[in-house]
Amino acid sequence: MAHVISEECINCGACEPVCPVEAISEQGDVRVIDAATCTDCAACVDTCPVDAISQA
Repeated sequence: MAHVISEECINCGACEPVCPVEAISEQGDVRVIDAATCTDCAACVDTCPVDAISQA
């Protein structure tokens, strides 16, 4: 099950570089996780400063 980024995202970009499969990208004012690419490693969860990332 992939991770998702909630509305609490402040678009700081901290999560994108830690994703080993490059599943996170910027879309508009927030970052999104491509569920088909996400390997559920949770590297992004610990990096998010506002706890906006959780398991779907």
